Amino acid sequence: QVSLEESGGGSVQPGGSVRLSCAASQRTASTPWMAWFRQAPGKEREGVASIVTSTGVTYYADSVMGRVTISQDNARNAVYLQMNSLKPEDTAMYYCAAASRPTMAYGSVLQASAYNTWGQGTQVTVSS
Repeated sequence: QVSLEESGGGSVQPGGSVRLSCAASQRTASTPWMAWFRQAPGKEREGVASIVTSTGVTYYADSVMGRVTISQDNARNAVYLQMNSLKPEDTAMYYCAAASRPTMAYGSVLQASAYNTWGQGTQVTVSS
């Protein structure tokens, strides 16, 4: 089973940018789905973006559409999350996740229950 490790979080001012990285212990191409989730204190874990590793097809939550880009580098076994125009409400622990199922219903691509491997998370704090 693949293991995941996130990095790149930190404190950033509103309007700023951050790039999160997720290093996988095995080829990301062998894990059909990779995704980023976030969880703020007192809130449920929320899907942010996901990517089909074989095709590069991406999905985004409405709350981040146009501000966030998920990408992958199969040569480095890595997935990235570029976030721009950050807002205070983007403050959360961000988690990388992987799903081993080959197919996924559209309604599940950003559901935490669809993913079976998780990293430890990296904190992003947006404040002035």
